[in-house]
Amino acid sequence: MAKPLTLLTVHAHPDDETISTGGIMAREAAAGLRVICVTCTDGALGEIVLPERDTPAEHERLAETRAAELAQALETLAPGGGIEQRWLGYRDSGMMGTEGNEDRRAFWQADWAEAVGRLVRIVRDVRPEVVVGYNEFGGYGHPDHIRAALAARDAFEAAGDPAAYPEQLQGPTALEPWTPLKRYETVLQFSRLEELQAELASQGIQTPWGPNEDETAEERAEREAWLARMAEATGPITTRVDVRDFLERKMAALRAHATQISPTHPFVALGADAWARYQPTEDFTLRVSRIGVRLPEDDLFDGLR
Repeated sequence: MAKPLTLLTVHAHPDDETISTGGIMAREAAAGLRVICVTCTDGALGEIVLPERDTPAEHERLAETRAAELAQALETLAPGGGIEQRWLGYRDSGMMGTEGNEDRRAFWQADWAEAVGRLVRIVRDVRPEVVVGYNEFGGYGHPDHIRAALAARDAFEAAGDPAAYPEQLQGPTALEPWTPLKRYETVLQFSRLEELQAELASQGIQTPWGPNEDETAEERAEREAWLARMAEATGPITTRVDVRDFLERKMAALRAHATQISPTHPFVALGADAWARYQPTEDFTLRVSRIGVRLPEDDLFDGLR
């Protein structure tokens, strides 16, 4: 039997997979492709957005809670186990300068060759044609997002090299080198941002990227510098994938991450109909292709199907 085309996405924490690639994972699983979601950390240092659950006991078991939320989200995106999930096996790193960021178990503190090797093993095992990660700023600068992006980049290059991690090619669990063909970075860039902001504001919902009436001049300068850094790291949109048919699933999967995504979160507050108007596609930058391509694309598997 011919090997099915395979998509592998690499994410930092539970919930990231649905926010940036929920639509394409649902779409490709529904089309019969093999879809693998790699989650690099346990998300144990995330905020809990439900006041009644924001307790020391809940934080103590947050890694277990978020794993269950992730499983539910993936089942929602692709009922019947259409999305396979793999853990890279690291602890949430938290933000720069925090105690959690210094923890030796944190992804940010991991030995880099070991971390990349773990992802190379997954790539060699599942043999994807397409790998999706973040840009080198991790999209918005979180340490785990940065590391997830660099791991996806480095594993994409190393997996097909028999001189890289040769121990994986030996013994009873030996794998073979595998060379993925295309690597993409996610792009979160709204085409109708001002209209989106206005509709959210009409519902009293603020976004981290929009003006905040209560922010100080210093906070505004910090936000604008952060947005500029995000824009600088974002590549051109080469590929827009229509996911309108899967937005209801995506919204439901976001709601499955209940400890992290509140009902007033910008990504869920407007609902699928509004997102179909403002952002009917999930967008990407094609960074590497080992096959001939014609840009722009409307399919991550252009040239492969």
